[in-house]
Amino acid sequence: MRRSSLVLVLALAASASVSAHDFWIEPTGFTADLGRVVGVKLRVGDDFHGDAVPRSEELIDEFVVVDASGRRQIVGREGSDPAGLLRVMSPGLMVIGYHSRPSPVTLPAAKFTQYLKDEGLDAIVAARDRSGASARDGREIFSRSAKSLVRSGAPAPGAGDRALGFPIELVAERNPYQLRAGDTLPVRLAYHGAPLAGARVVAYNQRSPYHKLIAQSDRDGRAAFKIEEPGPWLVKAVHMVPAPAASNADWESFWASLTFEIGM
Repeated sequence: MRRSSLVLVLALAASASVSAHDFWIEPTGFTADLGRVVGVKLRVGDDFHGDAVPRSEELIDEFVVVDASGRRQIVGREGSDPAGLLRVMSPGLMVIGYHSRPSPVTLPAAKFTQYLKDEGLDAIVAARDRSGASARDGREIFSRSAKSLVRSGAPAPGAGDRALGFPIELVAERNPYQLRAGDTLPVRLAYHGAPLAGARVVAYNQRSPYHKLIAQSDRDGRAAFKIEEPGPWLVKAVHMVPAPAASNADWESFWASLTFEIGM
């Protein structure tokens, strides 16, 4: 891998935490015919508009697709955008998932506090205050768990999103391709397989990204959103815990996102 490519990827990954940018999967199409090749683009930015994150094997922990034929790895060329390519092997819903290895970042105290507030991580703000650390730089490691749902053919009854086993994960509890504008989409947020309660979950449409729907996950990790518009949607959440002792960081954050498209 060229050093310049790695530097670019690491810079984009770090900036995602610095400015609390979103990270998501943007397929070349949310619907695809059987036998077609779908490009799997990784993006980092704001309001569903972002920069390309080229493929870096050094940063990939898992990059997979699950469909009716099973689970398989998503292939790609180092440094390329789209970061992955997959062929549609079976009709129905494809669940695409990307999980990154942890990356470090250090932020000045004021920026770190603002980032925590922006992401609804008030418990971490309070914990830093209690320990007298609010004036110290924020040392963090973070990883990303991004998913996308792509449909081939007519939506099959009973076919839907599923957990991929990532450390943090959003799962749509209704198949988005069986919904229309005005319907409600329930989602479940899990952390290491258990429901994650009290997290801020945000959903928004690519066509009106400044109109964000915000909910708090209940004790079962669930949140629900009324899907008001057709088009591509992004759902996201972030969770933060004390970092492992050997990580040379104070906090570890886990970022989840889910993209899909709603019909007219």
